[in-house]
Amino acid sequence: MERAIVDVVGTRWVLEGAGVRLRRSIGGGPLDYLDPFLLLDHFGSDDPEDYLSGFPMHPHRGIETVTYMLAGEVDHRDTLGNTGTIGPGDVQWMTAGGGIMHEEMPRPREGHMEGFQLWVNLPAAHKMTAPRYREMKAEEIPSVERPDGVVVRVVAGEVDGVVGPVREIVAEPTYLDVTVPEGAEFRHPVPEQENAFAYIFRGSVELEDGGAGSGLLVFGPGEAVRLLAGDEGARLLLVAGRPLGEPIARYGPFVMTTQDEIERALRDLRDGTFVWRPAD
Repeated sequence: MERAIVDVVGTRWVLEGAGVRLRRSIGGGPLDYLDPFLLLDHFGSDDPEDYLSGFPMHPHRGIETVTYMLAGEVDHRDTLGNTGTIGPGDVQWMTAGGGIMHEEMPRPREGHMEGFQLWVNLPAAHKMTAPRYREMKAEEIPSVERPDGVVVRVVAGEVDGVVGPVREIVAEPTYLDVTVPEGAEFRHPVPEQENAFAYIFRGSVELEDGGAGSGLLVFGPGEAVRLLAGDEGARLLLVAGRPLGEPIARYGPFVMTTQDEIERALRDLRDGTFVWRPAD
């Protein structure tokens, strides 16, 4: 059974970090949480004033963050000792676990910068796990090209027997960058127990009422998603993952299961004991 589109969520402009202007579709507003996905931000501009202030060193606990670049670059460093730069087509998947501080500073390439950041919740049993950082360069991410011209970059999950490089993630996610030519169809199986959404960031897809859909589309239950591209084609992220079904308590960059755990995170931050350290 194909999944129906049960909600169409527009993006809203927000300021984050030291003044980065970005579009948010999950996290506050009409769609606060789509278990296990906590936040989806789409950043990008031809005006450096919209993003050069960046995201100076800041904390995270209890989540995983996924940064996927389309254009420009982001310089990063963290308290694990990781430093580097991710550019077009690259992915950074960071497990904050019990506590990490990191910095992300965007800069343009050929006058443009664009990308996405997705937050994925961690189950209660993994909230205080050891932080972990993985970086996949563009050439490590395989593409599948179908006979009808549909092209899929497989960041996580599997398409037509091709498996993405992001693995060993608790939510067992699918994360695909899909380009669909005008009038072509993209169909992909998604296990019934998973939540799924598509974020249309170029062009549009046909809705059941015959209208054109863009922004974030939330799918209902079923075994597969099917999207038909509109007159200008479509480029989209398809994301799916196994819901945790656990309570969440959130405060800025901290997402835990109880308010007491949030208060502990704030105390740890004040006391200088926030960053995760292995037990003696």
